[in-house]
Amino acid sequence: MYSIVSTAIIHGISSLPVQVEADVSNGPPMFEMVGFLASEVKEARERVRTALRNCGYCLPAKRITVNLSPANIRKTGSAFDLPVAVAVLGALGVLRAEQLNKLLIVGEVGLNGRIHPIEGVLPIVAEARHQGFERCMVPEQNSTEARIIKDVQVVAVRHLMDVVAYLNQGETPKESGGIASGGDASVGGPKEGRLDFSQVNGMRMVRRASEIAAAGMHNFLMIGPPGAGKTMVARRIPTILPPMDGQEQLEVTKIYSVSGMLQDGRLVEERPFRSPHHTITPQGLAGGGNVPKPGEISFAHKGVLFLDELAEFQKTTLELLRQPMEERKIYLSRLQGSYCYPADFMLVAAMNSCPCGAYPDMNRCRCSQREIDRYLGKISQPLLDRIDICVETLQLTYEELSAQAENESSDTIRRRVCKAWQIQKERYKGCGILFNSRIPVDRLKEACGIARQEESYLREVYQSVQLTARSYHKILRVARTIADLDGDEKVGVAHLAEAVCYRSFDRQHWQRW
Repeated sequence: MYSIVSTAIIHGISSLPVQVEADVSNGPPMFEMVGFLASEVKEARERVRTALRNCGYCLPAKRITVNLSPANIRKTGSAFDLPVAVAVLGALGVLRAEQLNKLLIVGEVGLNGRIHPIEGVLPIVAEARHQGFERCMVPEQNSTEARIIKDVQVVAVRHLMDVVAYLNQGETPKESGGIASGGDASVGGPKEGRLDFSQVNGMRMVRRASEIAAAGMHNFLMIGPPGAGKTMVARRIPTILPPMDGQEQLEVTKIYSVSGMLQDGRLVEERPFRSPHHTITPQGLAGGGNVPKPGEISFAHKGVLFLDELAEFQKTTLELLRQPMEERKIYLSRLQGSYCYPADFMLVAAMNSCPCGAYPDMNRCRCSQREIDRYLGKISQPLLDRIDICVETLQLTYEELSAQAENESSDTIRRRVCKAWQIQKERYKGCGILFNSRIPVDRLKEACGIARQEESYLREVYQSVQLTARSYHKILRVARTIADLDGDEKVGVAHLAEAVCYRSFDRQHWQRW
C-alpha cells in the first residue's frame, strides 16, 4: 500500500514543503529511507521503528520504502520523525488516508512514542497557511508558537497514540490543548524595562545624537574614556525607538524560532537589543554552521546591535559588518545551498580612544604612538564611512553627576522620534524606503530640498574636510533627519552644520588612516 504525508523543512527563516511517501510491498524485509538525507534524518528509521513497536504496532516482514521529496533538497533536523511514522502507519492501513488531506505534520518522536518539540515551527506554520493547508499537527510544546499564525487550525499532540486517535476517530488529544484556531492564542513579550533616559545626567550632545540616530535609524558611534556613560546611553536607545508593528514582530519572531531561542513560544513584541562580547567569532556574529543558523546581526533585526569596546573585536569580525550594513541582509553559502537571513539593524558602538582611554589628552595618556595607531587601526575607513554619527563622551563633572534636575524621559523623546518616523513614512510612501538612512543616492537632493546656499556650504565642507562620497551622502541623510525632528520641510545650513559635526569628530582620531 502507498501513503503520502505533507511536512516541511526550514530554509533560512522560511520553509520549503516536503512530501513523505511510504510504500509497503512484498519483498525482502527491510526499512529503507531515501531522498538526500542528513544523518539525523536517516536515524529516524530506528526511532520510528522502535516507537511504533512500543505503541503496539509491529512492522510486518515486508519491504518498507520511505521517500522524502523533492530529492534535490538536503533534509536535516528531527522534525521528520512524526510525518515518517504517520506515513508508515498510513501505508499499513492503520490510519484513514482521507484525514491526511490539507494536514501538515511536524515533530520528533521518542522511543516511547512521546512527541518532542522542534525548532522553527512558526515559519513552517506560516508557509503552510500560504500553501493552503487547513490544519497543522505540531508537538504540544510548540502549540503556543504555532497559534501565532491565524486562520489555520493547530493540532497539538504529546504522544503517537494521540495522533492515531485523532486521525481515525477525530478525538481531541486528551493531554494537550487539542485543536485551536490560530487567532485564539494570546501572545506577549517582555515587560517594559526600568531603563530610561531620565536616569542619564548631563551628556547633552550624546543625548541629542542618540535621538537623531533613533529618528533616522542611523548607525551611531560613541568615543570616550572608560566610565563616561557610553554603555548607559546605548542600553537606553531601545526605549526611544517606536514599537514594532505586526509584520516586524512576525519577522523577528521567525528568526528566534528557527534558532530555538523563542521564550515560551510567544510573539516577540519588544525591539531586540543584542550586545555580543568582543570575543565573539565571525560565525557567531554573522551566522554559520554546516546547516547555517542566524548570528547576532540577525538576532538584532529591527532593533539595536550594540558593540561595546569596538576596537577589542577582531578586525576580521568587524569587517563582516560592511555588507549587511549596506544591504540589510546577510548571505551564507554552503555546499547544500545559499541561505539569506535578514539583518536590518541599527548599529550602536562604543570604544575608548586608545588602550588606556585618555587619548588625545597626551598629559594623561600612557600609551605609545604605536599602541594608539594599532588600536585605532582596527577600525577601517570603509567601516567608519558606514557610521553616520560619531560623538565624544566626556567625563561628567561632579556638579553634573550629583545634579537633581529632572531629565527628559524616554517617553518624551520617543514621541518626537515617532513623529519623525511618521514624516518619513509619508514622504517615502510607495517607494520601499522607511528611514532617511536608507535614501538612495539618486533621491538625496530631492528629499533634502537643497538650495543654492546649502549647496555652497556643502561644497566648502567637502573640499576642506576631504570627505569620501559615502561620508558626503551620510551627512545629507543625517541632516534630513535633523530637519524632520525640527519639523522643517527643507534642509537648511544649520541642519547641515550639525550633521557635519557628527562626522568630523572621528577624523580627529583617524586622520592618518
